[in-house]
Order: sequence, then structure tokens, then C-alpha cells
Amino acid sequence: MQAVIRKPKPFYAKLHNQVIIAMVAAIVLGAVWPSVAVKMKPLGDGFIKLIGMVIAPLVFCIIVSGISGMGNAGRVARIGAKTLVYFYVVSALALLLGLIAANLIPTGIGLNIDPRSIDTSSIAGYVSTAKDQSVVAFLLNIIPVTFVDAFAKGAILQVVLIAVLFGLSLISLGDRARVIKDVVDQLTRVMFSIVEMIIALSAVGAFGAMAFTVGRFGLHTLLPLLKLVLLFYGACLTFVLLVLVPIAWRVGFSVRKFCGYILDEILLFLSISNSEALLPRLMEKLERMGVPKSVVGLVVPTGYSFNLAGSSIYFTLCVIFIAQATNTPLPLDRQLVILLVAMLMSKGATGFTGAGFVVLAGTLAAMPDIPMAGLALLLGIDPFMQRGRGLVNYIGNGVAAIAIAAWDKDLDVAELNRHLDLGPDADGDADADGDVAADVASDGSTPHSQGGATANDTKAASALKSATGEPSATPRL
Repeated sequence: MQAVIRKPKPFYAKLHNQVIIAMVAAIVLGAVWPSVAVKMKPLGDGFIKLIGMVIAPLVFCIIVSGISGMGNAGRVARIGAKTLVYFYVVSALALLLGLIAANLIPTGIGLNIDPRSIDTSSIAGYVSTAKDQSVVAFLLNIIPVTFVDAFAKGAILQVVLIAVLFGLSLISLGDRARVIKDVVDQLTRVMFSIVEMIIALSAVGAFGAMAFTVGRFGLHTLLPLLKLVLLFYGACLTFVLLVLVPIAWRVGFSVRKFCGYILDEILLFLSISNSEALLPRLMEKLERMGVPKSVVGLVVPTGYSFNLAGSSIYFTLCVIFIAQATNTPLPLDRQLVILLVAMLMSKGATGFTGAGFVVLAGTLAAMPDIPMAGLALLLGIDPFMQRGRGLVNYIGNGVAAIAIAAWDKDLDVAELNRHLDLGPDADGDADADGDVAADVASDGSTPHSQGGATANDTKAASALKSATGEPSATPRL
């Protein structure tokens, strides 16, 4: 059967082009007419809330469906253990990189800030919240008050805990819970369909969020602390090149192509500055690339609390900067203590607005020799640094899911590279053609594979290969 040949989408119909146009228009509006630009904030807030309302149920469905499809609890434990090892190693490298960058390029030296002269009223809320961010409080907060409470609050780690227990229960019940498993699988498809409807409004949300940011803070707010901002983004780029690229090389895929595959989400994030809101899209695309649903469901949601490489760079870099700016001496042993404290505190750097800043305050609270008042120096530039750390977190969690699937020997790297070579638009068309081919095929469907691929997915690949006459792609670096 010949595959359906589809015309390429026109320029204006592509999501990333819509987002780029919206961002440019928002920047112009914010620079020329800031009083009007700040009134666009509800557009961005509304878009984020729309995405936020589906995150908890979608994460629950994906994790339950993935775990129940594994067939045994031992595999769940194995993937969970590998995930935590990966997260802690990568986070430690990110924290160390921030520490090295701050010492090699000491952007705070010479500012000679007197902590007593700083107005601390603007950071009072962050400091008070930070007092509740202890390690024990963080761990206890993973346990929800009730089953429904976790979904009502949108607490992702609590939802993950419930989903893992639910999935393990389905495994233990076996065929007696087959109906429940099928219902969850269908609900997952429904949730992804809702996400697609919401993502169609991306340009509107991007316009509102970017217009407010430029209109409220102004591009000029970067100038006083521009060196710190540039150092931070340089450290993030270095992390990608020295950590993520080698990991991807070891697996057998290209980080550049992976970023191209999720380009729509990257551009949208630069506007709305909320990577958690785009979590459903990342999970969907990872599954489309061939990463097993069981791995995606466990790695990506937990990664938003345990694999925050961008935030880790930000913590150590900013703590050292404040010490330098306030002429606070930090010998090597104190810097190593900062590294350990930040390692523990960084695991709570998500879940609420301003979480990164709150965790930074908590890290400073554990280091009494560094003036807490120095946080006020970062308020003006934090919205711009937030985009950098969130973007690294987002890309890092995607790479983590692929790497852990490969580590567990549950990833077809050739198939992964085929999807990356096709790109998201052509890949989506190929999947659609495969679904049509599957619907009219006369042979029976095959059962779900262990990685969560369906018969339609297999036939989609076969239809594409037969149409092009090409064999499966080989791994490319």
C-alpha cells in the first residue's frame, strides 16, 4: 500500500513560526508601549493554567499505564533505582560546574555591597517560605493528605506516588484488573487529545507572557548585572556540551537533533517561562520517538524534582556571587559545604511559583556567614535567568528519559534516530499514514510490546519503510 503524500504545512501553520511571530510582536509592544504590554499578562497566565489542569491526570495515567504494562514489580524497582542514580550524578556535575564557573569568573568581586544598605522587604516572602523547605519537610510532603488532595493541588510528586502504588496494584491483581488498565489506557489518549487542543493556543499564550515580561521589567534591567547573566548562560551551555552531549553520544543520538524535535516546546517555553506546563508535550514526543511509556512515566515527572541541572547551576553560581559581592570570604571547605547543602535543597526546587528563588533562600539560610540580604540583588534579573535554568531542566529531563531507557536496554536507537531525522511534523504525518494503513490492513493486530508500542506504531514504521524503500536508520551522532 502506498503511503499518503502530504503537502508541507505553510509557514503560518507551523507552531514554532506562530510562536516566533508572537514573541517578536510581544517584544515590540513591551518596548514601545509597556503600559499596554503588562495588561497582556492574563493571556499567558490563562494558557499556563489550561496546561496545568491536565498535568496531574495525564501524569497519573501515563505512569499507571506504563507500570502495569511492565508485568512485574522488579522492573519498576530497577528503573527507579537507575533513575535516581542518574539524577544525583548529573545534578552533582551541574552543581560543581556552577561552583567552578563562579570561581573562574568572579563577577561579584568589586561590587563591595554593604548588606546593611540593601532593602530586604522585597525578599521577605521568599525567606519566610524557605524556612519550611527542610529535607524532612520535603520528603513528608511527597505523601498526600488524601488521594484526591494530590490532584486538587496539582502536586506532581504526590501524584507520582499514588500512580506508582496504583500501577503496582494492577500488576499484583493481574487479569482481574484488566478492565481498569484498559480504561486508564484510553484515558491517556483522551488527555493527550486535550493537550493538543490547548497547544493550538500557544501563540496567544506566548504573546501575553513575553509582552508582560518586557513591559514589566524592561530590557534595561539586565544591564547592571549583565556579567552574571552571561556567566550563567555560558555555564548552562557548557553543561550541555560537557555533560548532555557525551551522554547522548554514548547512547547514540544527537542532542542537536533532539532539540530540533522539541523546537516548538523550546520556543514556547522562552515565552511562558514554565517548563512544567510543557511536561505533557515532552512526554508525548518521547513516546513518539520510541522511548517506552513505562520509562517516560517514571523519569520525566520525577525529574522535575530530582533532575534540575539548570537550577543546580543557578544555586551554586548565585550563592558564590552573593558572597563575592558582599566581600564574604569562602574558603574551599565552605564551598564544599555549599555544594552538599545545595544538593539536598535543590530537590525541592519546583512545584510552586518562585520555587527556585525560595530554594536559593533556603540554601543561604543554611550558610549563616553569607548575608541573606544579598538575595535582593538578584530580584531584577531572576526572571531572565529563570528561562535559562528551566530550559536546561526541560532538555535535561528529555535526555535523561532516553539515556535511562538505553541503560535498561529497552530502546531501539535506530528507530529513535529515524524519528529525529524525520522531525516532528513529518514524523506526525508518517504516524497518521501508519494509522490509516493499520485500519485497512487485513491481518490482526499485535499485542502491546513491553516498551508500550502498539500495532499501529509498528505498521506506521513498516508503511513508511515500504514507501521509501529504505531500511531502518542507523544511529547517528
